[in-house]
Amino acid sequence: MSDTEVAAATAKTQPETRPPGSGARIALLLLQGRTVVVLILLMILFGSISGEYLSSSNLILMTKHVAINAILAIGVTFVILTGGIDLSVGSIAGLASMICGGLLFTGLSLPGDSTLFLSVGVVILVGIVVGGLVGAVNGILITRFKVAPFIATLGMLYVARGFAQLRSGGGTYPNLAGTPARGNTGFHIIGVDKWLGIPVAVWIMIAVAAVAIVVTTRTPFGRRVYAVGGNERAAELAGIRTNRIKIAVYVISGACAALAGLLLTSELGAAYPDTATTYELNAIAAAVLGGTALSGGRGTIVGTVLGAFVIGFLADGLVLVGVSTFWQSVVKGAVIIFAVVTEHAQQRLQTSLAQRSPVSQ
Repeated sequence: MSDTEVAAATAKTQPETRPPGSGARIALLLLQGRTVVVLILLMILFGSISGEYLSSSNLILMTKHVAINAILAIGVTFVILTGGIDLSVGSIAGLASMICGGLLFTGLSLPGDSTLFLSVGVVILVGIVVGGLVGAVNGILITRFKVAPFIATLGMLYVARGFAQLRSGGGTYPNLAGTPARGNTGFHIIGVDKWLGIPVAVWIMIAVAAVAIVVTTRTPFGRRVYAVGGNERAAELAGIRTNRIKIAVYVISGACAALAGLLLTSELGAAYPDTATTYELNAIAAAVLGGTALSGGRGTIVGTVLGAFVIGFLADGLVLVGVSTFWQSVVKGAVIIFAVVTEHAQQRLQTSLAQRSPVSQ
């Protein structure tokens, strides 16, 4: 038998093997697409339990609920991409709610016992500016005074919530519909009305997400955000003003939080100091579940929005099937833990595959 025939016979007797690491690569693909997989599984599960879950009216309603958390999460994503964290977004939303609620309900007191009532557009702008200013304070504390992001934003969580309570002495501003004589009607548009059959809040979410996607993928600022989160020292050596980038992302986070608070206030038709309490946890969970690395430098806005859909559709599904609020908290906490664990698992698997690739050898 010739050498060629012996080699051919040997090849036939050897078992067929897959390329090294093929199983790990499949697992990595599943981890990378975990948000979409979980969302589909949730829709199948709750759709099979309740026939109303996948109805068009309920899907629109759930998407409206998602919009508020998605806007919060988009702002938080900018912060996490730089390696930071923002625990104050829920309180900033509450503060913006109370400031705008007071402007609409009681107006702005001026010298001489006169009161000025602002138009709804100006009131909304004031709320967003206030959120951005609070975010700027967070950024300055972190960059100028070297306070750890966790501590700085945790402190601001209490400060902003305290000011929200002081705004009305702990009371509520009801009936924010305004009056035509004062020229402050129309606040309900952003939280209640629909356009083309879709809630205006959903359109606002789409607009915010679209702008955020363009900023993170098509602008020098977006590239610098990823650079700061990936390796801050290298970014500094490359000439990037890292402190300015950090302050900017906290301003973005604060502005998004204020906008989310105003949407929630408009939907409720009243402003109260505890608006958006604990919403910061939902926002962070949505970002992490969507693939944003807590260490910074990796993540997408699309992933964050999908993460918000998972959390929102899960919460509404649990309510629809009659799960108690206590178990809802348990499930929500489990989702947050799942998000962090899978994010770390994805990082480890990516590192392992990179080390085993032929290029690295």
